[in-house]
Amino acid sequence: MDAGLFTANNVWMMLATALVFFMHTGFAFLEIGLTGQKNTINILFKNIFIITGGLLLYYAFGFNLMYPGFEDGDAGILKFAGFGIGAPEGGMTPDYADGGYTWWTDFLFQGMFAATAATIVSGAVAERIKIGSFMIFTIIYVGLVYPIVGAWKWGGGFLDSWGFYDFAGSTLVHSVGGWAALVAVTLLGARIGKFGKDGKPNAIPGHNIPLATAGVLVLWLGWFGFNGGSVLSADPN
Repeated sequence: MDAGLFTANNVWMMLATALVFFMHTGFAFLEIGLTGQKNTINILFKNIFIITGGLLLYYAFGFNLMYPGFEDGDAGILKFAGFGIGAPEGGMTPDYADGGYTWWTDFLFQGMFAATAATIVSGAVAERIKIGSFMIFTIIYVGLVYPIVGAWKWGGGFLDSWGFYDFAGSTLVHSVGGWAALVAVTLLGARIGKFGKDGKPNAIPGHNIPLATAGVLVLWLGWFGFNGGSVLSADPN
């Protein structure tokens, strides 16, 4: 691969990684703005824990569980490369991936996806869950659930062997996160005060619409990294 394109690929993917990281600011702003002021600290902590704790979990064992994942479509064997991470031979050269990016670039970009997967549930359970319970969920979801499901396709598992196609995590991130959110809200039930004694629903307005609007715009910007970076190359061809 041309050295200039190899460099451009890595720079573009790292820029995309930064944009996805910045999305967590948007998630926090949006959740805060559309919920009650009393829950601001809870929501801020959840979003900080997702990006910090989630990335550490993905470093500790999530990445090595997702890659190599399954081999030759064998869904009966869970491949685990061990705790921690270390670049394989050739991991810093164009030989590492067909897209021409380094192993460390790959880890950081995928780590942002892993952390972002949990934010889908964070918004769904806003004002419904205690911090400790959400931390336990994040550990299980980012550390185990997401890497295992990701391995089914991106790790060379049975979905990959079936020819399943997923771009930018349309299924592995968003659908799986949506199903997890559905399970969570079903178990937790409605927010306190949502329904009156007569069973009629009450409006629970957000306390800061300008902040929510800022969150939408930050997320909009971040999506250019989330989707654009998923091409895994700066080559327009």
